[in-house]
Amino acid sequence: MDLDISDKSIPVFAALDSKVRVHIIKLLSEKKMNVSEISKAIGLSSPITIMHLNKLQEANIIRTEKKGNQRISSLRVDTINVSFPQQLYIPYENWDIELPIGQFTDYDVQPSCGLAGQDGFIGKVDNPSYFMDPERYKAGMLWFSKGFVEYQIPNYLKDNQQLEMIELSAELSSEFPFSNNNWPSDITVSLDGHEIGTWTSPGDFSDIRGRYTPKWVYNDMNQYGMLKSFRISKHGSFIDGQHATDTLITDIDPTKNSWTLRFEVKDTAKNVGGCTIFGKKFGNHDQGIKGIFYFSDIEDQ
Repeated sequence: MDLDISDKSIPVFAALDSKVRVHIIKLLSEKKMNVSEISKAIGLSSPITIMHLNKLQEANIIRTEKKGNQRISSLRVDTINVSFPQQLYIPYENWDIELPIGQFTDYDVQPSCGLAGQDGFIGKVDNPSYFMDPERYKAGMLWFSKGFVEYQIPNYLKDNQQLEMIELSAELSSEFPFSNNNWPSDITVSLDGHEIGTWTSPGDFSDIRGRYTPKWVYNDMNQYGMLKSFRISKHGSFIDGQHATDTLITDIDPTKNSWTLRFEVKDTAKNVGGCTIFGKKFGNHDQGIKGIFYFSDIEDQ
Protein backbone atom coordinates (compact mmCIF):
# COMPACT_ATOMS: atom_id res chain seq x y z
CA MET A 1 0.00 0.00 0.00
CA ASP A 2 1.37 3.38 -1.05
CA LEU A 3 0.36 6.39 1.09
CA ASP A 4 1.09 10.09 1.15
CA ILE A 5 0.48 12.80 3.72
CA SER A 6 -3.09 13.68 2.76
CA ASP A 7 -6.65 13.34 4.04
CA LYS A 8 -7.07 10.16 1.98
CA SER A 9 -4.48 8.40 4.17
CA ILE A 10 -6.07 9.30 7.52
CA PRO A 11 -8.22 6.10 7.75
CA VAL A 12 -5.06 3.99 7.52
CA PHE A 13 -3.17 6.03 10.11
CA ALA A 14 -6.22 5.87 12.41
CA ALA A 15 -6.54 2.11 11.96
CA LEU A 16 -2.91 1.60 12.99
CA ASP A 17 -3.26 3.84 16.07
CA SER A 18 -4.31 0.96 18.32
CA LYS A 19 -2.35 -1.75 20.13
CA VAL A 20 -5.31 -4.10 19.71
CA ARG A 21 -5.47 -3.62 15.94
CA VAL A 22 -1.70 -4.00 15.61
CA HIS A 23 -2.05 -7.27 17.54
CA ILE A 24 -4.77 -8.40 15.13
CA ILE A 25 -2.53 -7.60 12.16
CA LYS A 26 0.25 -9.73 13.67
CA LEU A 27 -2.19 -12.62 14.16
CA LEU A 28 -3.48 -12.38 10.59
CA SER A 29 0.08 -12.29 9.24
CA GLU A 30 0.34 -15.94 10.28
CA LYS A 31 -3.03 -17.27 9.05
CA LYS A 32 -6.65 -16.48 8.25
CA MET A 33 -8.89 -16.38 11.32
CA ASN A 34 -12.57 -16.08 12.15
CA VAL A 35 -14.06 -13.64 14.66
CA SER A 36 -14.22 -16.20 17.45
CA GLU A 37 -10.55 -17.15 17.05
CA ILE A 38 -9.42 -13.51 17.00
CA SER A 39 -11.64 -12.63 19.96
CA LYS A 40 -10.14 -15.46 22.03
CA ALA A 41 -6.56 -14.56 21.02
CA ILE A 42 -6.87 -10.88 22.00
CA GLY A 43 -9.08 -11.46 25.05
CA LEU A 44 -11.99 -9.24 23.98
CA SER A 45 -15.67 -9.86 23.28
CA SER A 46 -16.85 -10.60 19.75
CA PRO A 47 -18.68 -7.24 19.33
CA ILE A 48 -15.55 -5.29 20.32
CA THR A 49 -13.43 -7.50 18.08
CA ILE A 50 -15.78 -6.86 15.14
CA MET A 51 -15.49 -3.11 15.76
CA HIS A 52 -11.69 -3.35 15.42
CA LEU A 53 -11.96 -5.56 12.34
CA ASN A 54 -14.30 -3.05 10.70
CA LYS A 55 -11.72 -0.30 11.25
CA LEU A 56 -9.02 -2.39 9.59
CA GLN A 57 -11.32 -3.31 6.71
CA GLU A 58 -12.36 0.31 6.09
CA ALA A 59 -8.65 1.17 5.80
CA ASN A 60 -8.16 -1.66 3.23
CA ILE A 61 -5.63 -3.34 5.52
CA ILE A 62 -7.62 -6.57 5.82
CA ARG A 63 -10.31 -8.31 3.78
CA THR A 64 -13.19 -10.42 5.06
CA GLU A 65 -15.20 -13.20 3.48
CA LYS A 66 -18.24 -15.17 4.57
CA LYS A 67 -18.05 -18.95 4.95
CA GLY A 68 -21.40 -20.14 6.21
CA ASN A 69 -22.03 -18.27 9.45
CA GLN A 70 -18.36 -17.43 9.90
CA ARG A 71 -16.61 -14.18 9.05
CA ILE A 72 -13.06 -14.98 7.94
CA SER A 73 -10.45 -12.22 8.00
CA SER A 74 -7.08 -12.10 6.23
CA LEU A 75 -4.38 -9.52 5.58
CA ARG A 76 -4.72 -7.52 2.39
CA VAL A 77 -1.35 -5.75 2.47
CA ASP A 78 2.16 -6.69 3.55
CA THR A 79 3.90 -3.36 2.94
CA ILE A 80 2.83 0.21 3.67
CA ASN A 81 4.99 2.92 2.10
CA VAL A 82 4.49 6.54 3.25
CA SER A 83 5.77 9.38 1.05
CA PHE A 84 6.40 12.61 2.96
CA PRO A 85 6.35 16.03 1.28
CA GLN A 86 9.79 17.11 0.14
CA GLN A 87 10.55 20.61 1.34
CA LEU A 88 13.98 21.43 0.01
CA TYR A 89 14.93 25.07 -0.38
CA ILE A 90 16.85 25.56 -3.60
CA PRO A 91 18.21 29.09 -4.21
CA TYR A 92 18.32 28.62 -7.99
CA GLU A 93 16.10 29.16 -10.99
CA ASN A 94 14.75 26.06 -12.68
CA TRP A 95 12.78 24.59 -15.52
CA ASP A 96 10.70 21.43 -15.36
CA ILE A 97 9.48 18.82 -17.80
CA GLU A 98 7.23 15.77 -17.73
CA LEU A 99 7.83 12.93 -20.17
CA PRO A 100 5.00 10.55 -21.12
CA ILE A 101 6.24 7.05 -20.27
CA GLY A 102 5.50 5.90 -23.82
CA GLN A 103 7.92 8.48 -25.24
CA PHE A 104 11.00 6.27 -24.87
CA THR A 105 13.53 6.49 -27.69
CA ASP A 106 15.36 3.18 -27.30
CA TYR A 107 14.80 -0.12 -25.55
CA ASP A 108 16.00 -3.69 -25.18
CA VAL A 109 13.51 -5.68 -23.11
CA GLN A 110 12.62 -9.28 -22.41
CA PRO A 111 9.23 -10.84 -21.59
CA SER A 112 7.19 -10.62 -19.62
CA CYS A 113 6.79 -7.19 -21.17
CA GLY A 114 4.13 -4.93 -22.56
CA LEU A 115 2.40 -1.59 -22.83
CA ALA A 116 -1.02 -0.52 -21.60
CA GLY A 117 -3.21 2.52 -22.24
CA GLN A 118 -6.54 3.84 -21.04
CA ASP A 119 -8.55 1.41 -23.16
CA GLY A 120 -6.46 -1.76 -23.02
CA PHE A 121 -3.16 -3.29 -24.02
CA ILE A 122 -1.14 -1.60 -26.76
CA GLY A 123 -0.12 -4.26 -29.27
CA LYS A 124 0.56 -7.79 -28.05
CA VAL A 125 1.96 -8.47 -24.61
CA ASP A 126 5.23 -10.39 -24.18
CA ASN A 127 6.36 -9.38 -27.67
CA PRO A 128 9.16 -6.73 -27.55
CA SER A 129 8.50 -5.74 -31.18
CA TYR A 130 5.36 -3.90 -30.08
CA PHE A 131 7.46 -1.50 -28.00
CA MET A 132 7.91 0.31 -31.36
CA ASP A 133 4.17 0.39 -32.08
CA PRO A 134 3.17 3.96 -33.08
CA GLU A 135 0.52 3.84 -30.35
CA ARG A 136 3.19 3.48 -27.66
CA TYR A 137 3.01 7.23 -26.99
CA LYS A 138 -0.43 6.63 -25.44
CA ALA A 139 0.97 4.20 -22.85
CA GLY A 140 0.21 4.83 -19.19
CA MET A 141 2.06 1.74 -17.98
CA LEU A 142 4.95 -0.31 -19.35
CA TRP A 143 6.74 -3.32 -17.95
CA PHE A 144 9.61 -5.70 -18.69
CA SER A 145 11.36 -8.52 -16.83
CA LYS A 146 14.92 -7.59 -17.84
CA GLY A 147 16.64 -5.01 -20.02
CA PHE A 148 16.12 -1.24 -20.31
CA VAL A 149 14.11 1.65 -21.71
CA GLU A 150 15.66 5.06 -22.51
CA TYR A 151 14.26 8.56 -22.79
CA GLN A 152 15.74 11.75 -24.22
CA ILE A 153 15.51 14.75 -21.87
CA PRO A 154 15.91 18.14 -23.57
CA ASN A 155 18.59 20.51 -22.32
CA TYR A 156 17.31 24.12 -22.19
CA LEU A 157 20.45 25.63 -20.64
CA LYS A 158 21.71 28.84 -22.19
CA ASP A 159 25.38 29.66 -22.72
CA ASN A 160 25.47 31.92 -19.66
CA GLN A 161 23.84 29.39 -17.34
CA GLN A 162 25.35 26.68 -15.16
CA LEU A 163 23.62 23.43 -14.19
CA GLU A 164 23.44 23.10 -10.39
CA MET A 165 21.18 20.11 -9.65
CA ILE A 166 18.74 17.68 -11.27
CA GLU A 167 15.69 16.14 -9.60
CA LEU A 168 13.86 13.26 -11.31
CA SER A 169 10.83 11.30 -10.14
CA ALA A 170 8.90 8.29 -11.41
CA GLU A 171 6.43 5.74 -10.07
CA LEU A 172 8.12 2.33 -10.22
CA SER A 173 7.66 -1.27 -9.14
CA SER A 174 8.91 -4.76 -9.99
CA GLU A 175 7.39 -6.94 -12.72
CA PHE A 176 5.94 -10.41 -12.24
CA PRO A 177 3.40 -12.14 -14.52
CA PHE A 178 0.12 -10.70 -13.18
CA SER A 179 1.55 -9.71 -9.76
CA ASN A 180 3.54 -10.72 -6.69
CA ASN A 181 3.65 -8.39 -3.67
CA ASN A 182 6.93 -9.96 -2.55
CA TRP A 183 9.16 -9.88 -5.62
CA PRO A 184 12.31 -7.76 -5.14
CA SER A 185 13.98 -6.20 -8.14
CA ASP A 186 17.08 -3.99 -8.50
CA ILE A 187 16.16 -1.09 -10.81
CA THR A 188 19.10 1.06 -11.89
CA VAL A 189 18.58 4.64 -13.06
CA SER A 190 21.27 6.48 -15.00
CA LEU A 191 21.70 9.73 -16.93
CA ASP A 192 24.02 9.78 -19.95
CA GLY A 193 25.73 6.62 -18.73
CA HIS A 194 26.31 7.96 -15.22
CA GLU A 195 24.51 5.87 -12.62
CA ILE A 196 22.31 7.82 -10.22
CA GLY A 197 21.68 4.70 -8.19
CA THR A 198 19.91 1.38 -7.84
CA TRP A 199 16.64 1.05 -5.97
CA THR A 200 15.39 -2.36 -4.84
CA SER A 201 11.66 -2.50 -5.43
CA PRO A 202 10.01 -4.81 -2.88
CA GLY A 203 7.32 -6.12 -5.20
CA ASP A 204 4.74 -5.91 -7.97
CA PHE A 205 1.66 -4.69 -6.11
CA SER A 206 -1.97 -5.78 -6.45
CA ASP A 207 -3.05 -5.79 -2.79
CA ILE A 208 -5.40 -2.88 -3.56
CA ARG A 209 -6.31 -1.08 -6.77
CA GLY A 210 -4.27 1.92 -7.87
CA ARG A 211 -5.96 5.30 -7.38
CA TYR A 212 -5.82 6.08 -11.11
CA THR A 213 -5.56 2.61 -12.65
CA PRO A 214 -8.26 2.18 -15.35
CA LYS A 215 -11.19 -0.12 -14.62
CA TRP A 216 -10.27 -2.51 -17.42
CA VAL A 217 -7.05 -3.58 -15.63
CA TYR A 218 -7.63 -6.89 -13.83
CA ASN A 219 -7.49 -6.87 -10.02
CA ASP A 220 -4.61 -9.37 -10.03
CA MET A 221 -2.48 -7.25 -12.38
CA ASN A 222 0.11 -4.73 -11.21
CA GLN A 223 -1.90 -1.83 -9.77
CA TYR A 224 0.59 0.78 -8.57
CA GLY A 225 4.22 1.49 -7.73
CA MET A 226 6.19 3.70 -5.38
CA LEU A 227 7.06 7.28 -6.27
CA LYS A 228 10.85 7.49 -6.20
CA SER A 229 12.99 10.62 -6.27
CA PHE A 230 16.45 10.68 -7.92
CA ARG A 231 18.80 13.64 -7.42
CA ILE A 232 22.16 14.59 -8.93
CA SER A 233 23.98 17.40 -7.12
CA LYS A 234 27.48 18.68 -6.41
CA HIS A 235 27.55 16.35 -3.39
CA GLY A 236 26.75 13.14 -5.26
CA SER A 237 23.60 11.30 -6.33
CA PHE A 238 20.70 10.39 -4.07
CA ILE A 239 17.58 8.23 -4.02
CA ASP A 240 14.84 9.64 -1.77
CA GLY A 241 17.46 11.79 -0.07
CA GLN A 242 19.80 8.87 0.68
CA HIS A 243 23.27 8.86 -0.89
CA ALA A 244 23.42 6.31 -3.72
CA THR A 245 26.46 6.96 -5.94
CA ASP A 246 29.34 9.42 -6.38
CA THR A 247 27.97 10.78 -9.67
CA LEU A 248 28.21 14.59 -9.54
CA ILE A 249 26.31 17.29 -11.40
CA THR A 250 29.65 18.23 -13.03
CA ASP A 251 29.70 14.78 -14.67
CA ILE A 252 26.70 15.79 -16.79
CA ASP A 253 27.73 17.51 -20.05
CA PRO A 254 25.91 20.90 -20.14
CA THR A 255 26.64 21.44 -23.85
CA LYS A 256 24.53 18.55 -25.17
CA ASN A 257 21.11 19.15 -26.71
CA SER A 258 19.61 16.31 -24.71
CA TRP A 259 20.50 13.74 -22.06
CA THR A 260 19.69 10.02 -22.07
CA LEU A 261 17.70 8.76 -19.07
CA ARG A 262 17.74 4.97 -18.62
CA PHE A 263 15.69 2.65 -16.41
CA GLU A 264 17.33 -0.77 -16.34
CA VAL A 265 17.23 -4.22 -14.76
CA LYS A 266 20.70 -5.65 -15.35
CA ASP A 267 21.54 -9.29 -16.05
CA THR A 268 24.07 -9.05 -13.23
CA ALA A 269 21.65 -7.62 -10.65
CA LYS A 270 21.24 -9.50 -7.39
CA ASN A 271 17.46 -9.27 -7.75
CA VAL A 272 16.36 -9.62 -11.38
CA GLY A 273 12.67 -8.98 -10.80
CA GLY A 274 11.70 -6.70 -13.64
CA CYS A 275 10.52 -3.11 -13.84
CA THR A 276 7.13 -1.44 -14.23
CA ILE A 277 6.85 2.29 -14.92
CA PHE A 278 3.52 4.03 -14.27
CA GLY A 279 2.43 7.20 -16.05
CA LYS A 280 -0.60 9.47 -16.33
CA LYS A 281 -3.93 7.95 -15.29
CA PHE A 282 -2.25 4.81 -13.89
CA GLY A 283 -1.04 3.80 -10.44
CA ASN A 284 -1.19 6.07 -7.41
CA HIS A 285 0.48 9.18 -8.85
CA ASP A 286 -1.03 10.94 -11.85
CA GLN A 287 2.26 11.82 -13.53
CA GLY A 288 4.77 10.73 -16.13
CA ILE A 289 8.52 10.96 -15.59
CA LYS A 290 9.13 14.37 -14.05
CA GLY A 291 12.34 16.37 -14.06
CA ILE A 292 13.34 19.64 -12.42
CA PHE A 293 16.59 21.22 -13.59
CA TYR A 294 18.17 23.88 -11.38
CA PHE A 295 20.62 26.40 -12.77
CA SER A 296 22.41 29.66 -11.95
CA ASP A 297 23.59 32.52 -14.12
CA ILE A 298 27.31 32.67 -14.80
CA GLU A 299 28.59 36.13 -13.92
CA ASP A 300 30.26 38.04 -16.68
CA GLN A 301 34.00 38.14 -16.25
